[in-house]
Amino acid sequence: MDKKKLSQRTSWFWKWFLNNQVVIALIIVLLLLTIIFVFTKVSYLFEPVGQFFAIVGLPVVIAGILFYLMNPIVNLLEKKGLKRTYSIILLFILVVGLIIWGIVVIIPEIQQQVRLFIQSLPGYIDTLTAKADQIFKDPAFKPIQEHLENSAQKILESVTDITKNISQVTIKGLGSVVSTVATIVIALITAPIILFFLLKDGKDLAPYLISFLPTKMRKPTGKVLVEMNSQLSSYIRGQLTVAFAVAVMFVTGFSIIGLNYAITLGVLAGFLNLIPYLGSFLAMVPVVFLALVTSPLMLVKVIVVFIIEQTIEGRIVSPLVLGTQLKIHPVTIMFVLLTAGKIFGIAGVILGIPFYAVIKVIAIHIFDWYKRISGLYTDDDSQAEQE
Repeated sequence: MDKKKLSQRTSWFWKWFLNNQVVIALIIVLLLLTIIFVFTKVSYLFEPVGQFFAIVGLPVVIAGILFYLMNPIVNLLEKKGLKRTYSIILLFILVVGLIIWGIVVIIPEIQQQVRLFIQSLPGYIDTLTAKADQIFKDPAFKPIQEHLENSAQKILESVTDITKNISQVTIKGLGSVVSTVATIVIALITAPIILFFLLKDGKDLAPYLISFLPTKMRKPTGKVLVEMNSQLSSYIRGQLTVAFAVAVMFVTGFSIIGLNYAITLGVLAGFLNLIPYLGSFLAMVPVVFLALVTSPLMLVKVIVVFIIEQTIEGRIVSPLVLGTQLKIHPVTIMFVLLTAGKIFGIAGVILGIPFYAVIKVIAIHIFDWYKRISGLYTDDDSQAEQE
């Protein structure tokens, strides 16, 4: 009798706990969280690793971005019969030539326009303030005039406090500024070396890493790496191509309508276009400011240029270059941008989407694997057919 009761208890415990996939999954999650918690208590052991990645991370990211941009050209030259090493050297010479051309032609023009803008900024602010006073003195704005004055006073106080804090932080952070400059210099020196070897031996990197894995894991891991590479390459090449097209369109449009600082504003618009959905609108803030202090007609011209650019970009350039390969919902992109920007700053805003695409590929494959082994997602009809 006792053996029968023990058998029933064992069967019940086995059924509801030991043989329950949900309970096992929760136990695994609990163990992972426990490991993470333990790691947080000994985080000082990983500080050298973090410092290593802080130094190596920037040149690797720069080299990776340039790799995805230049690798198709190297592959094309190699297919034409030119050796891969020679193709890389030829492409490096072309890039160095473009950089020298930019330094000689574009950079001085941008510097001159920025210097003129800084010199003219007080006059622009006075003009805008005079126009705003003229508008607010209208009787129609009298009911809200007091509220606007209070808001302006609060904004002025906030700006004063922020200025004081910035000056204090700037004095205290001179050491970090020097460290940042040194990191950037090291990145600019080492990134071309990393890029050269990525272009030369990058196609052998994935098979080399997979060779260390168990035999059964090599094929699915290779599939994941291929999809990750496809997501990153399509996004990076697409975004850089669209950003270049946006810069050219804005520079051309602003030059045609006679807006001051056309080259600088166009280049800024192209750079900000690396931020999905928000970049073009952020780039229009200084443009609208300059148009307002110039004339109402210039504001209308700027709006027309913006509408034409958005139409060409949205209907022609982006669909042809980017397509729908990432398959990420716009709301998800907004959440990723806000979260990555809050945590990692500007770098998070620019690199958040491609990293999310990589994490998404990994998560999808892990979930597919879990569905196969758990049996929790098998339809009753298909299970009955198998039985």
